[in-house]
Amino acid sequence: MKLGVAGVLAYPDEPDAVLLPPDWRTIDVAAARRVREAGFRGAQLFIPRPLEADPGDVRRVQHAFDAAGLEVAQVNGWYEPLCSYDDAVRAAGVRGMQALVRIGRMVNAPSVYVRPGGHNLNGHWYAHPENHSPRTFDNIVDSLRRVCAIAEAEGVRVAVEGHVLSALDTPQRVRDLLDAVGSPALKFNYDPVNFVGTVRQVHDTASVLNELYALLGRNIVAAHAKDCRLADQLVVHIEEVVPGSGVLDYALFMRRFQEVCPDGYFIIEHLPNALVPQARNFVRSMATALGIPLEC
Repeated sequence: MKLGVAGVLAYPDEPDAVLLPPDWRTIDVAAARRVREAGFRGAQLFIPRPLEADPGDVRRVQHAFDAAGLEVAQVNGWYEPLCSYDDAVRAAGVRGMQALVRIGRMVNAPSVYVRPGGHNLNGHWYAHPENHSPRTFDNIVDSLRRVCAIAEAEGVRVAVEGHVLSALDTPQRVRDLLDAVGSPALKFNYDPVNFVGTVRQVHDTASVLNELYALLGRNIVAAHAKDCRLADQLVVHIEEVVPGSGVLDYALFMRRFQEVCPDGYFIIEHLPNALVPQARNFVRSMATALGIPLEC
């Protein structure tokens, strides 16, 4: 497997950043080399407005990556929710996702990340009762069929992700989506922390990992490396933490990923720059202990 890192986080002002600058258009050879020398084989490339992305900028950034010996681990970006009940909004989301697919082809990305979207106006991954409605699911299916038509034509794999607060709230629901869309281009982004939604699951993360493997293992093309733990609060609060400091069964997580996707990217995400080295070192040590080849 290959070690990657999310290229844009919500901490752009930290000194001595090991990640890419927040504006993808400013990525140069020096920035890409900084990530490579920090011990990562690739970085996620985030495009906030894919419909406005200039192909010349995309090619220049790709050349910077190549010159630094850094790969694009995954393409990600912002677009309108693919589940929206507003047909115009949803159509804009489809166009945005299709634009990301074309960018993914230009930069030879092994996968392009798919966010299904949600109905909460504060964020696509936040809770809303309509996230779990049949209409929402059907809209995602229709949207992804349109996206996958372009992905198939471009020879690009798109990797959808789920979350307990989203329409894709269980491994079975993701399986249902992949079967309903029926495209060879549609794959799964393996992020098990997103499916830990109950106290019992926090105490038994192996059950979550095993269900994901059983239902979606053959469709996995990338993994997002996070960890989780139960906070000491009087209501259920499951928080993300640095890999190795939580309760996720990382040995099982990494073994499963190596089994189904030995050449895929294991991407550290959702961390401030200062904590990225800790996560990197943990993943490296786990790979060594498990005898898993890790390209970094």
